[in-house]
Amino acid sequence: MKTKYFDLIDQTYDFPQEEFQLKDNNLEFHGIDLKGLIAEYGAPLKFTYLPKISDNIQRAQKWFAKSIKKHGYKGKYHYCYCTKSSHFQHVLNEALKNNIHIETSSAFDIDIVNHLKSKGKISKDTFVLCNGFKRDKYINNIADLINNGHENCIPIIDNYEELNLLQSNINGTFNVGIRIASEEEPKFEFYTSRLGIGYKNIVPFYNQSIKENEQVNLKMLHFFINTGIRDTAYYWNELLKCLKVYINLKRVCPTLDSLNIGGGFPIKNSLAFEYDYAYMIDEIINQINQACQEAKVDVPHIFTEFGSFTVGESGGAIYEVLYQKQQNDREKWNMINSSFITTLPDSWAINKRFILLAINRWNEEYERVLLGGLTCDSDDYYNSEQHMNAIYLPKYKKDKPLYIGFFNTGAYQESIGGYGGLQHCLIPAPKHILIDRDENGELTTKVFAEQQTSAKFMDILGYTK
Repeated sequence: MKTKYFDLIDQTYDFPQEEFQLKDNNLEFHGIDLKGLIAEYGAPLKFTYLPKISDNIQRAQKWFAKSIKKHGYKGKYHYCYCTKSSHFQHVLNEALKNNIHIETSSAFDIDIVNHLKSKGKISKDTFVLCNGFKRDKYINNIADLINNGHENCIPIIDNYEELNLLQSNINGTFNVGIRIASEEEPKFEFYTSRLGIGYKNIVPFYNQSIKENEQVNLKMLHFFINTGIRDTAYYWNELLKCLKVYINLKRVCPTLDSLNIGGGFPIKNSLAFEYDYAYMIDEIINQINQACQEAKVDVPHIFTEFGSFTVGESGGAIYEVLYQKQQNDREKWNMINSSFITTLPDSWAINKRFILLAINRWNEEYERVLLGGLTCDSDDYYNSEQHMNAIYLPKYKKDKPLYIGFFNTGAYQESIGGYGGLQHCLIPAPKHILIDRDENGELTTKVFAEQQTSAKFMDILGYTK
């Protein structure tokens, strides 16, 4: 009878997988000895495996290059990283090794851009696409960047007023894009995105405010789907509507030469995850190519904005199961030594799924459990609503420590959780480790941030002032 945790995983999923291997009944992630990492740094623990960032960027670039060649596509492809997914310097430094560009969301993003320029990480040839609802500070920072010679900074117009604000602050001519206010999926509580300008209003807006405006060149149409790039009737329908707008706009706007298909790729959230990235890219290129050929207009250069896809699969969180509480005849609560609200806010805020696996004791019997965090908040838990299946882990034994890992947590969790700031119930943010490989391919680790201390909380709260 197969009753071991390994048997459960093996018969439920295709295992081992590219990033997950088993060695001496302990889990490895991209060749990282997780049990050894715990022995050296303790738990709870967060880590970032930097090489995965470059790996995903290069995969996407190769897929697009292959499809562009296959279809004889005349435009170029540009990979942009959405800084809002993770603003950390180590993330940007790794991503920028791969000839990419940047998408920003707020005023302080431009400070990061200026820092990267001063360090030689980006140049004036790097595209900086400025999204988001723009007010004084953001407008001023964008204007300063353009006035200082960064012509490849393209503010994406989100509302009618922004164009006048930009013109008032920018010296000379500059380029802009327009964001389409796409229609949301039927399950959403609203019909149209609050971001951008409606499909029917874009060409009239161009004719009225940009066509005869000698200071402004329209270069880009920005198309964003909130649910991401997925093989659904909804996505393909919205893409076709976008292409109709591009074609109509291109016919009256000769400077328009780029299409930004934002929205992003999904990332792996289960061992059963399946997504044909190459097919989706190939079909997108094919659809754009066909639509433009039929309309007899030049195809656009393609920009993508990949945030979660860039950084999400580089992150992980490790916890120890401290104790098990039997609350009734069938619910067992494994209590972790941290808080989901603190460290994985998306798991409780939007029921986001992450890959969850035991790190050790794979050769022992398993049981069905619920996972609870340390806070006194009833929402501090992770169960089958967030997970793809019911949660099974090796049986709790007081004298045999059990460690669990959540994987592909690298996007948004730190910024949403308020990295380095106050945490719910003052549960400290765990130690954060950066993992890289040297020129010989050997793993290297270093501490990026120690676990928060009570002294830091007291200072933030004003008790030491």
